[in-house]
Amino acid sequence: MKRFAFKLLSEDSSSSARCGVLQTPHGPIETPIFMPVGTHAAMKAMTPRQVAECEAQIILCNTYHLHLRPGEQLVEKAGGLHRFMGWDGPILTDSGGFQVFSLPKKRITDDGVFFKHEITGEEIYLDPSRAMAIQESLGADIIMAFDECIPFPSDRKYAAQSTRKTLRWAEECRKAHTRSDQALFAIVQGSVYEDLREMCARELVQMDFPGYAIGGVSVGEGLELLKKVVEFTAPHLPSGKPRYLMGVGLPEDILESVERGMDMFDCVIPTRYARSATLFTNRGKIRLTNRKYRRDFYPVEPNCTCYTCTNFSRAYLHHLFVSNEVLSAILASIHNVHFYLNLLSEIRRSIKEGRFSSYKENFLSEYREGEKKRNKE
Repeated sequence: MKRFAFKLLSEDSSSSARCGVLQTPHGPIETPIFMPVGTHAAMKAMTPRQVAECEAQIILCNTYHLHLRPGEQLVEKAGGLHRFMGWDGPILTDSGGFQVFSLPKKRITDDGVFFKHEITGEEIYLDPSRAMAIQESLGADIIMAFDECIPFPSDRKYAAQSTRKTLRWAEECRKAHTRSDQALFAIVQGSVYEDLREMCARELVQMDFPGYAIGGVSVGEGLELLKKVVEFTAPHLPSGKPRYLMGVGLPEDILESVERGMDMFDCVIPTRYARSATLFTNRGKIRLTNRKYRRDFYPVEPNCTCYTCTNFSRAYLHHLFVSNEVLSAILASIHNVHFYLNLLSEIRRSIKEGRFSSYKENFLSEYREGEKKRNKE
């Protein structure tokens, strides 16, 4: 079997939703899939075993943060990212582009970016070849090309110049990448401009990467523009290769994007929301610090099979949060990560059974009705 191979298994007859399997050196990944985020080679408030018990198939780690601390040389010396963090499943590392371009003080040139180390204050330079070298040292299964993440809003002239830069950098990444046991994905940019997205996708496809991502979304453009960007970008990506929508993480965003042909998703939302006592259910989000949960002895989600819901009540979780117990973040994170991975499992099942459209409609109807009800309380 090839180290990397993507195969489509099912396609929805009424939309562009599809199911597939991506083979990697550390095991297969069924798509569509959500990738929990372990920024610093660790899931916040969860052990690798707990993440695995939630049936995570792949996790994401952050190149920028790992480069700053502890440094890719140390990770490489430890045997690579998998051994270093005790995770034997597939790993994806982003290129660091989003984090670098989110920094308040950076200097972007045609060749790369200068920025300040957030801890020591020293100046650091990152360019395509350096991003590839760092990710090769980290040793993830899937790595990302270094791109410029265009902010929203952005005028067309800047977006066009930036998109051309991303294309040049993608070619430089392709030439600099040397490890055959890593799949290098390219990133389509172009802001909200359809012609720029189409142009970027077309030229990247000609470079023949093993996978393609849509970047520069979830930067403040809102769901309607997100849908449009995916709608006019995805058709220009090869149907026989995985499609990754970067940084998209609300349930409604995922469903809308699966419908438009996307395969892979990541976001910090499940664990970030969990730490602030916000938990996801099929009837919308609930905030467990609300006093009404003080005597609520039902689980967070009555039919949920996660460790949290099968052992603890909303009242207990409310107690943990108001008492500022560390266990509150652990149990809430387990539930939210399980919720997301179960959502994607149900999405895959609905596509295979030819009922994705009805599943999506029913889920969103119940989810949004629950959100409206709680907003009135």
